[in-house]
Amino acid sequence: MSAIHIENLVKSYEKGKVKALKSISLDIEEGELFGLIGPDGSGKTTLFRILTTLILPDSGNATLMGLDVVEDFWEIRKIVGYMPGRFSLYQDLSIEENLNFFATVFNTTVAENYHLIEDIYVQIEPFKKRRAGKLSGGMKQKLALCCALIHEPKVLLLDEPTTGVDPVSRKEFWDMLGRLKEKGITVVVSTPYMDEASRCDRIALMQDGQIMEMDSLKNILQKHPQHLYAVRSKDMHRLLFDLRNFEGMKSAFAFGDEHHAVLGKGSDDPNQLFDFLQLKGHEQLAIRPISPEIEDVFIQLMQAQES
Repeated sequence: MSAIHIENLVKSYEKGKVKALKSISLDIEEGELFGLIGPDGSGKTTLFRILTTLILPDSGNATLMGLDVVEDFWEIRKIVGYMPGRFSLYQDLSIEENLNFFATVFNTTVAENYHLIEDIYVQIEPFKKRRAGKLSGGMKQKLALCCALIHEPKVLLLDEPTTGVDPVSRKEFWDMLGRLKEKGITVVVSTPYMDEASRCDRIALMQDGQIMEMDSLKNILQKHPQHLYAVRSKDMHRLLFDLRNFEGMKSAFAFGDEHHAVLGKGSDDPNQLFDFLQLKGHEQLAIRPISPEIEDVFIQLMQAQES
């Protein structure tokens, strides 16, 4: 049995004018660390709100551990831990008070399930008397995760948990999720950060309320080979314009301090591109072949979807 089964899920807002989810279907296995990867507005939060029984779908169905999100919403709330994108704990309560409150809501105690949060809680325990509103971003993140885990959920849903958090805290957070997976908890994480895809067993690339691709990161990269080159010149702004006007160029976009250029079949000779750019007067020109990363695949899929 899948931990989460979603079939043809549709959700719209403003009387159907805004389609947040467009017939989403996916299965997530028990004990899997699964990532929903996509930019803001792609439908990740709407999907989480349906799975946590906060809103109803327009059509389609979804189950968590065999329980229907519409018919069995009270039972689902007992087995799901949810960490929303915005910090939603009580700002005026201390770390200790917030944790005790959420344990009480689920008719348990911190002591009873301390083994689930111990690795996380020991990092914030020295500040347990501090009000939640006075915590740093990383500490708020750890407290919210503790509160989501305190009732021993079977499924943990985390909506963009690392947004606005420093790189060190992001790494620590993903290390914690790996340990939770080892305990058999099914973890689903949404994120706009493409680099976090490598920490997941499988990912779904989402855009405009649809799943464009779903598989392991390795398999997705292998399924979408590209003649990809990193290109630099003295005038990077004009370079991007000229790249897009090269015959046979499939796509060209800025990527950090370089531009990534995808050449089509029959036009994949970088020497021809080099000569073309030299004729355009580019100085300090450098072109090198590179392997595609998840961002490159995402842009390719997005362009295919738009066309």
